Amino acid sequence: MSAKRKATDSASSATEKKPKASTITGFFSAAPGSKTPFDKQAWANKLKPEQRELLKLEIDTMDASWLAVLKEALLEPSFLKLKAFLKEEFKANRVYPPANEVYSWSRHTPFDKVKVVILGQDPYHGPRQAHGLSFSVKPPTIAPPSLRNIFGCLENDFPSFRPPDNKLGLLTPWAERGVLMLNTCLTVKPSTANSHANKGWEAFTQKVIDLVSQKRTGGVVFMAWGKPAQGRVSKVNKNTHLILQSCHPSPLAQPSAQVKFKDVKHFKQANEWLEKKYGDDGPIDWNSVNPKNTPLFKSKAQASSSAKPASSAGDIPNEVAEKFEKKVASEKEVPTLDDDEEALREAEEMEQAAATKEEPKTKGKGKAKKEEPIENEYGEDDIDWDEAALKSDQVEEEAQQAKTGRGRGRK
Repeated sequence: MSAKRKATDSASSATEKKPKASTITGFFSAAPGSKTPFDKQAWANKLKPEQRELLKLEIDTMDASWLAVLKEALLEPSFLKLKAFLKEEFKANRVYPPANEVYSWSRHTPFDKVKVVILGQDPYHGPRQAHGLSFSVKPPTIAPPSLRNIFGCLENDFPSFRPPDNKLGLLTPWAERGVLMLNTCLTVKPSTANSHANKGWEAFTQKVIDLVSQKRTGGVVFMAWGKPAQGRVSKVNKNTHLILQSCHPSPLAQPSAQVKFKDVKHFKQANEWLEKKYGDDGPIDWNSVNPKNTPLFKSKAQASSSAKPASSAGDIPNEVAEKFEKKVASEKEVPTLDDDEEALREAEEMEQAAATKEEPKTKGKGKAKKEEPIENEYGEDDIDWDEAALKSDQVEEEAQQAKTGRGRGRK
């Protein structure tokens, strides 16, 4: 073969093997690490019987794209110990959210669709509130104070934004567009904030964050609100990803914050960065939580869901979840959600009344209040839920400081 022919063949071969330029479609649709779809049932069949029993919830309800990258983490002794603990808690109906919604974040936002990560701490611990997405609440529960502040920030960033009607706070439209809303702990005991902390969830959800950082190399926006959340992203590569940090959106965090949450411009910054990275299809349509809002983009891909929709709860074969749903359905009423100031004032009046054995003051029509304590927006008697959330953050921060202190002492 002539040298000229060899050179021609070589050039032709190089042209054929040259990879195509990456596109936003390719970036958000490629399977993580492999072109072959992950067969979670085949993986489950290889497990030991006791492992398969403990991991039934993950096998049945976790999206295959996440199970493919988290399967080793699920077999860690600490995680299996956590699942043994939760098995008994679910049997006794002592867990929120319902079992079939613990991993709803994975089904709404598959691994290969993640554009933005919003970190939370504890699931809401009142009935019909938590459903597996941080900060989001299901109807008829109205948006809690922290979420209302998030909506206020969006109104500052995008004049066309309006919160969901009827003061609701369901955020699944964001999740379906690539916003991973992840709590540090994925379960909680009803009416008891931070009750499943230090059981094993922290290591698992940190693995989720680390995998997004390591494998989503095209770049992802991490929104870390409050010191504990900021600690979770401390090892994220800032050259690859955008990290947006601020105070917690809780109203109780605002007085001491140098910049109020409504003024941090995180949602606008995220969209500007995603557009520079991936073009017109990169940004998130934050307006999508209210169908009456004008879409932020003309692109059909952005106006509709850009990620695969979640499986319906009815498709999930989970007897524990069904029992839990029946228990929730039997609740007499959905707890009312007062404003922070109003809830705290009522709690103070009740405490004073209990101390003096007097009837608490009543509003408006002069009707006497019931003697039992009210259940406020966090589902816990006489404790404001933002205060509980910040207390949860403080507990974790103190634990991290204590751990750092012990490390220094050993040097």
